[in-house]
Amino acid sequence: MSKDTLQIHPNQVQLCNAIKANDERSLKIFYQENYPKIEKYILNNHGSEEAAKDVYQDAFIALGRNIQLEKFKPENDTALSGYLFKISKNKWMDVLRSSHHKKLVALTNEDVNISHTDLNEIETEYLEAVKINFKKLGDNCKDVLSRFYYSKQSMKTIAATYDWTEATARNNKYRCLQRLRDMLKTQKN
Repeated sequence: MSKDTLQIHPNQVQLCNAIKANDERSLKIFYQENYPKIEKYILNNHGSEEAAKDVYQDAFIALGRNIQLEKFKPENDTALSGYLFKISKNKWMDVLRSSHHKKLVALTNEDVNISHTDLNEIETEYLEAVKINFKKLGDNCKDVLSRFYYSKQSMKTIAATYDWTEATARNNKYRCLQRLRDMLKTQKN
């Protein structure tokens, strides 16, 4: 450690030395001062108090290990707290990304109380709405969508028919499809 570091950030350096020495009093104070901030972050990001305690404990151990291995040197008066928060945040993000946290449950018809008859009615109503709104589209949109979806023509073939580039054909198909979707949404509301 340089003399400048001691003069600029004496509290942070002293705290690092206390952590290296496993000073129980300093560790306890630092632990208790920083926990509420981490807990609040985790609670605000879909976590529980138990999860906050677990993540904080893991982060605190990682901080101690990194200080012991001299992988961390304080650069300002809040460096240790900020570093602990960053470790905690990263560990919480790992938890959120984990497959254990993402529990997907397949729904059955009993879960949502929809019978096959109901599904058929919904599908029929939707198809009728699509047909009605499709007729309201302009001629070019109807032709482009028909060629692509019903005649299974490629974008290259559609582009040649209209003397467009393939990119223009794709953009026009997208705009037409979006217009149809918007019409369906409007009708639904």
